[in-house]
Amino acid sequence: MPYALFCNDAQISKAYPSESDVWKLAHRSGLVVDVSADEDRPGPRRVLDNEYEIKPCRVAQGEDPAANKAEAERQSKMELELNS
Repeated sequence: MPYALFCNDAQISKAYPSESDVWKLAHRSGLVVDVSADEDRPGPRRVLDNEYEIKPCRVAQGEDPAANKAEAERQSKMELELNS
């Protein structure tokens, strides 16, 4: 099942193959924050900033979640190389 990033119930990212892929995208975009531990979970945990959510989504016609993931990984790799 593909997943995407949403804000106020509007899909704001492309579809990706897994929830983990969208977390990586959100982290690179600066949308993930660490919050302190609570009684149920020891240690810090990551959450999305503001009104952002990661939810299952439908794939748009002609969209390929695997290709979206590969493109995001290529962009991330290029950014790392440029920043080196």
